[in-house]
Amino acid sequence: MNLLPKELIPWTLAFAPLFSKPAWQSAIVLLVGAIVAPGKRTVSAILRVMGMQDEPHFQNYHRVLSRVIWSSRQASRILLQQFVNAFVPSGVLVMGIDDTIERRWGNRIAARGIYRDPVRSSDRHFVKTSGLRCLRV
Repeated sequence: MNLLPKELIPWTLAFAPLFSKPAWQSAIVLLVGAIVAPGKRTVSAILRVMGMQDEPHFQNYHRVLSRVIWSSRQASRILLQQFVNAFVPSGVLVMGIDDTIERRWGNRIAARGIYRDPVRSSDRHFVKTSGLRCLRV
């Protein structure tokens, strides 16, 4: 059963190597359901909108997000490459950088420090905050 339009199949097939075959089948159902689901995109809402609310093994769909081994960094790299190829096949690419401070706490966060808060600071008012500096492209 093909859940996606033929125009989207090449875009999604680029992500297939990140998953095992059974996990990929579940991931496709979750992807399509997340596109069509109104409101919150929980796994239960996705299965409901896909007509699978009585699925006897619904936990397998939850496991795609919690237990299945796949790399979100590799997935984001593939997605970025697809965006660049689609929107900027040749020429200059201008990117904006978000220098938001993540305010996470814990013993295992080694890069935590005191930084200038770009959201609450202005030219005249300097605000320092404690957190993890993440440069996002």
